[in-house]
Amino acid sequence: MVRLFNHYFHTWTVQRIAFDFLLSLLALAGVVLVQADNVVRALPSAGPQVLALAAGLFMINGLSGLYQRVQEWSFAQSMLRMGVALGLAVLLTYQIFSLLPVGFGDSVAIRTSAMLVIVALILRRVVMGYWATQSRAGSRVLVFGAGPAAQMVGATLRAADPLATIVGYYPGPNEKQPAVPEAERLPTTQSLIQSARRLGVDEIIVALTERRAGSMPLRELLDCKLSGVRVFDLTTYFERMLGQIRIDFVNAGWLVFGDGFNQGFYRTAVKRAFDIFFSSLLILLASPIMLLAAIAVVLESKGPVFYKQERVGANNRVFKVVKFRSMRTDAEKDGKPRWATKNDSRITRVGLFIRKTRIDELPQLFNVLGGDMSLVGPRPERPFFVEQLTNEIPYYAVRHSLKPGVTGWAQVRYQYGSSVEDSQEKLQYDLYYVKNHSLLLDLVILFETVGVVLTGKGAQ
Repeated sequence: MVRLFNHYFHTWTVQRIAFDFLLSLLALAGVVLVQADNVVRALPSAGPQVLALAAGLFMINGLSGLYQRVQEWSFAQSMLRMGVALGLAVLLTYQIFSLLPVGFGDSVAIRTSAMLVIVALILRRVVMGYWATQSRAGSRVLVFGAGPAAQMVGATLRAADPLATIVGYYPGPNEKQPAVPEAERLPTTQSLIQSARRLGVDEIIVALTERRAGSMPLRELLDCKLSGVRVFDLTTYFERMLGQIRIDFVNAGWLVFGDGFNQGFYRTAVKRAFDIFFSSLLILLASPIMLLAAIAVVLESKGPVFYKQERVGANNRVFKVVKFRSMRTDAEKDGKPRWATKNDSRITRVGLFIRKTRIDELPQLFNVLGGDMSLVGPRPERPFFVEQLTNEIPYYAVRHSLKPGVTGWAQVRYQYGSSVEDSQEKLQYDLYYVKNHSLLLDLVILFETVGVVLTGKGAQ
């Protein structure tokens, strides 16, 4: 994993992106140099087009999911993603290279060659993605512990990184009732460092259920680290691997004395400027869609176009969030708040569509412009549920240290929440965001939000 501005990226993802970007720059520069009449002025004149297309190709590949693990896709999904990427990239190439200066070589030949190069680059990305997944060996991981925590780590690691190999579970000295099957447990006749060396371990994850005196062989763990084996505690492992902070294993001391949770004037000012600029831009671009949505809501059922509801914002300040109305006007006629659920009968036909496409969320851009919300942050919840969740879930109030967002880390990482259990899972992603938020992470979330909207993932 690579850590950039407090956010973790898979090393292989960063390497793929960097290599593809450089390869596209070189390939497109080659096209220009070969086809241009005057090599001396070729790159200065066509340089902007080359850079713009290389950046555009990166965004198209990312939005199409071509940098994700292919194990998550079916064959049909792979072909669909590749088809979307090819269509967008060829269209973008044609448009960008139509802007070449007049008299700059054979523009038709340059445009055609560039489109062929782009097609080849995308096909290469798909093929290399499959090849790398099948051939690349992942990290060799030893889990220190054999209780319920270690068992959960093993299951999580297999789901999050299928290429990683769990070489075994080394039981802690005070674990009396192991949850891991005996066949997967390593013998304790050898020390931890001896087992790590014998098995060629790359990482050790400390997942001890029992941490009383004598449970943690600090000297052996230090020896492992000094010999080149990476050692992680349970909380740090979940943070770097899944982008979440597990509230069932974290303690207040880790939150207080660890890094992160930095708000600060500079970060707040940058985030506010970012919100004002992009919310204004998005309102301008989305105004035709919002107008059509408003007309559709009015035509289908009587009642207001917009739905205003009290939500809890930063520092527990209550404000009214604005959305397009997607439910019947009598959705809560008894006055009792309810979670929205799958196939909710209160949702209208137009409401179902605008919720699936997230169009109902667009009026919240005015909340962002007004300062009650941010583009990115924990989703705001209703006061009734906040009181309930604060009493039932540890550290729930921490999420209110930031302005709530139109989208957030939990929204792109977890499905729609409709229960206390779902709220607890989403809180673990919200805590990660509160701890590590930065402009880079905001851009990553906005980037992934586009993919979520296009696929309808998690809509309800």
